[in-house]
Amino acid sequence: MSNADDRTQDIKNRFKQFAQPLVDSLDSKLRQQVDERVDERVATVLDNRLSVLERAVADLDRSVRELERRLND
Repeated sequence: MSNADDRTQDIKNRFKQFAQPLVDSLDSKLRQQVDERVDERVATVLDNRLSVLERAVADLDRSVRELERRLND
């Protein structure tokens, strides 16, 4: 390698050393934000699904009680 190539490589290495903590910090923050949004979305979807199931169980319970009432009459 020539002297200019050595300097270029040295500058690249120094830049990587200085930039890496910033990149790591940004990566960590972005990952945290993505994880939080995914958790929120999953919680919302699960809540919606649970609500549907609860309504279905309540409908079934009413139907069974009505059938029991008819059988007892």
